[in-house]
Amino acid sequence: MALAIVNSISARHAVLADAAASGAMAALFIAGSGIVAQMTGLPAGFLFWVGVAFLPWVAALALIGRAEPPAAGAVEAVVAGNALWVVASIAVLVLRVFDLNAFGVAFVVAQAIVVAILAELQFLGLRRAG
Repeated sequence: MALAIVNSISARHAVLADAAASGAMAALFIAGSGIVAQMTGLPAGFLFWVGVAFLPWVAALALIGRAEPPAAGAVEAVVAGNALWVVASIAVLVLRVFDLNAFGVAFVVAQAIVVAILAELQFLGLRRAG
C-alpha cells in the first residue's frame, strides 16, 4: 500500500508538499522561536532567522509546483537544496554546533528525515515523468 502511494506522487505534488511543510516550519520558527528554543536548545535568534530565510524558499517551491509538469531543472535544484539541508542537519548534530537537549536532537533528526523523504519523493516523481 505504501509503495503504491509513493509511486502515485508526482514531482509537482511532492514540491507542493514541501512548500506546505516548509511554510509551516517558517511560521513556527518566526512566531514561536522562543518556545521552540526552550524545548530544543536551539537559539531563538537562529530559529527566527531560519524561519525568515524559509520564506523565499517557500515562495520558490510554490512557483515551481504551480507548473504542470514542473521544470525538471527546477525540481532537481529543489532536490539538491533538500539534500544540502539534510547534510547540514547532520553536521549540526555531529559537530555539536548547539547545546541541544534530547528533544532538540530528536527534532533535528525528525525534520531531516522529513526533508529526505520529500527529496526522495521529488526525485522519484521527476524520474517517473522523465
